[in-house]
Amino acid sequence: MTNVQTKKIDALKDSLEGEVLVPGNAAYDDARKIWNAMIDKYPAIIARCASSSDVVHAVNFARDNDLLLAIRGGGHNIAGSALCDGGIVVDLSRMKATHVNAQTRQGSAEGGATLADFDAATQAHGLATPLGINSTTGVAGLTLGGGFGWLSRKYGMTVDNLESAEVVTAAGDIVRASATEQPDLFWALRGGGGNFGVVTRFDFRLHPVGPGVLSGLMVFPISEAKSVLLQYRDFAAKTPDELSVWAVLRKAPPLPFLPERTHGTEIVGLALLYVGDSAQGEALIAPMRKFGHLLGEHVGVQPYVNWQKAFDPLLSPGARNYWKSHNFSTLDDKLFDIVIEYAMKLPSSQCELFFGAVGGATERPAPDATAYIHRDARFVMNVHGRWDNPADDNRCVAWARDYFKASAPFATGGVYVNFLTAEEGDRVRSAYGKNFDRLASIKRQYDPGNLFRTNQNIGPAPH
Repeated sequence: MTNVQTKKIDALKDSLEGEVLVPGNAAYDDARKIWNAMIDKYPAIIARCASSSDVVHAVNFARDNDLLLAIRGGGHNIAGSALCDGGIVVDLSRMKATHVNAQTRQGSAEGGATLADFDAATQAHGLATPLGINSTTGVAGLTLGGGFGWLSRKYGMTVDNLESAEVVTAAGDIVRASATEQPDLFWALRGGGGNFGVVTRFDFRLHPVGPGVLSGLMVFPISEAKSVLLQYRDFAAKTPDELSVWAVLRKAPPLPFLPERTHGTEIVGLALLYVGDSAQGEALIAPMRKFGHLLGEHVGVQPYVNWQKAFDPLLSPGARNYWKSHNFSTLDDKLFDIVIEYAMKLPSSQCELFFGAVGGATERPAPDATAYIHRDARFVMNVHGRWDNPADDNRCVAWARDYFKASAPFATGGVYVNFLTAEEGDRVRSAYGKNFDRLASIKRQYDPGNLFRTNQNIGPAPH
């Protein structure tokens, strides 16, 4: 590092309320670790921001010194674009503040907040907004990709509930984006990823939820998977928006409500949440118990925040993760044959295949109402490859890719951008479809130099 570089970094340190880390600092190695252990990058600078003004200084520093810039929120980031080699990381993970106005049913979260942070704040008032299924997910990344979760069939995508955002642009300006202020930017933020600026605060519309909700898991043997999945598909087609049921195929974790003999064996699980009166929900879900031989269940009224954390143990940090994803408008019989085939050859005990049920309220906006375009998707499939030993990389990745290819003929061709891995830049157009050209034009307006490019990148439209 030259004296000039040292002086510039010292000046950046002096300008920030937060801290600046460089290689050699005691905290540097921990700061460059993210959830997916397959990502191993060495930034030149990590700016742990404490405020929006810190973000402005870090963005200006990156732009003025022609440094590669990455943005880190508070969560998972499967693709690893939260880090970069040799550049600067604008790290928001310490900016976790939340605020709730129960009277107006509005809530805000800073760019480093997790679902656990926001859910805890909103549920103190019996309120929530659709945000994922895992409490360690970051609010920022989830929202910017579109966002969906247990509440989406009733209340829409996360971006359908975003009312405004505070954004630091490539020029270093702090702007507010909403339906009436910077409306083009606001449209782009609702699904366009981190391409348009650093979002330091999200403002959401909230809905009455809980604090107790009917939720839980029913588990069936893999030998009955075809029958269970066929009944699940027919059942899901008729359920009201208040009920969300997801299907997952994996090896059974050692859950206390499952017989010990089933632990580690392949199973089909149906995970559910009902928004509304629990007695009505119980009557609605009763037929699910007859889909097959029930190995065990854990279903009842529990705090919404507990259900949001139920799958956290299966998604803890430090494992190696590789995902592939498709959208589906229908679930074909032959698709079930393929998913069962691959569920019977899971390359590790942590791998899983799931179908996340959307539809309902997520289908109602027009495809061009937000940057998120896939209003025809009723199921979002994720092939979740997960393992611990680097020696298993090739085997586990090959399994995920093979299933992805085999299931492609039954998919819509669209994809949820948050499930894309680093190698899938060629699928960015598939993530945005006919909305891509408008996004590229907005990119040209707000980031003509493509400063924000360590992401599923949308390049600026040519002049």
